[in-house]
Amino acid sequence: MHQILIVEDDPFIVDIYAIQLKKDGYKVSVAKDGQMALDKINESIPDLLVLDLNLPKIDGWEVLRMLRQEPATKDLKVIILSNNFPQNHTQDVEYLKVIKYFVKIETSVQEISHFIKEILK
Repeated sequence: MHQILIVEDDPFIVDIYAIQLKKDGYKVSVAKDGQMALDKINESIPDLLVLDLNLPKIDGWEVLRMLRQEPATKDLKVIILSNNFPQNHTQDVEYLKVIKYFVKIETSVQEISHFIKEILK
């Protein structure tokens, strides 16, 4: 069973995605801030990280930079789910090896679910 870590501070969004991904057969864990995400990843590296950028304590970009510096997580699959628009971050997305950047308000839960199924086949 694939393990997915959702890093998101909005409980409503967490519920929507966690419920769908559990229905899809994934083991889902949640971190509500950047520090909690790093702690959880140190305990157990997930198969996929679904990362928001605007997070308490440590923002999503910094979490990603820290993960890319560690041999164990340098190739961790990461998708970003944020309300920041990606055109402002094109270089960061490429440099930090983000698989896909989704804008929350433009993307349905079903689209995310379908994409995750494709990359975790």
